[in-house]
Amino acid sequence: MKGRTFIDEVVIRVKAGNGGDGAVSFRREKYVPKGGPDGGDGGRGGHIILRADRETDSLIALHYAPEQKAEHGGKGRGAQKHGADGSDLVLKVPCGTEVRDESTGEVTGEIVEEGAELMVARGGRGGRGNWHWRSPTNQVPMQHTDGIQGEEFQLRLSLKIVADVGLVGYPNAGKSSLLAAISDAHPKVAAYPFTTLNPVIGTVVFDDFTRVRVADIPGIVKGAHDGVGLGLRFLRHIERSRFLIYVLDAAGVDGRDPVADYESLRKEITFHEESLADRPFFVVANKMDLPDAAEGLKRLRDEAGLDPVPISAFTGDGAERVKTEIKRRISDMANEEAAGPGSDEAAD
Repeated sequence: MKGRTFIDEVVIRVKAGNGGDGAVSFRREKYVPKGGPDGGDGGRGGHIILRADRETDSLIALHYAPEQKAEHGGKGRGAQKHGADGSDLVLKVPCGTEVRDESTGEVTGEIVEEGAELMVARGGRGGRGNWHWRSPTNQVPMQHTDGIQGEEFQLRLSLKIVADVGLVGYPNAGKSSLLAAISDAHPKVAAYPFTTLNPVIGTVVFDDFTRVRVADIPGIVKGAHDGVGLGLRFLRHIERSRFLIYVLDAAGVDGRDPVADYESLRKEITFHEESLADRPFFVVANKMDLPDAAEGLKRLRDEAGLDPVPISAFTGDGAERVKTEIKRRISDMANEEAAGPGSDEAAD
């Protein structure tokens, strides 16, 4: 996403294609004195379909093209020829896109897995040609039906990044440095708050070729639920995470208190989504290369009852321990899922 505008929410209007009208036609051929009605049916209008694509990481394309229309179906023709169906319009969106009806707020669907599709507007059915009305008493039928209008909606698309692990922390706690130390990501790292303005994804690759996706979201501050700092809007990107890592500044740079920061972070994510408070997690005590970090680590253990992983993202010391803990937790979750909720192993 470096160097590009990141868009994780858009409102678009989608209009599926109308069905083609049925035809009124009569067979007219030399030496066929009793040619009858032969008007064909209209074609179906094109559907509008969203398709999850792992190569698409932002909704920016739809941000600049918020009106999307599919092709109309063709009109029926003589000789009972069916009108051409309108081409479906397939829109590529990132994996993890949620779709809501803008007028009702109702979630109409989501697409998470690569290649998954969601039809968001159905094309209209084609009309019927006059040959349907032929009968001994109606030999010159003029009846036909028009095509049905395609569906039209105003939709809100929201991206919720699909990642196994979500990094949560205050600005300048070292989340970006940690991500760079354990994964293939190269986020912007600088010694000032809000260096990260958009979510960044990194992939941690282990010796057995297991791959784990880690999401770093912009830093949260106290009062974020009231719009302080960047607010809580980016927290949607850790809603799909299997577990969280709280990254704390153990050294208390800029007057920070690691224990208070931990408690505040827990409260802020609960304001966004209550279920996040119950999400499995572990804590990383960062900046252990600084003089006051040992005291901060002790307080996290004694006062908060935590067992943090001490690291220095700046020097890289402790990064392997974080990777080991990630791997252990992912493996444990996989074993629990494989065992199933009713097994003795899962009960243990």
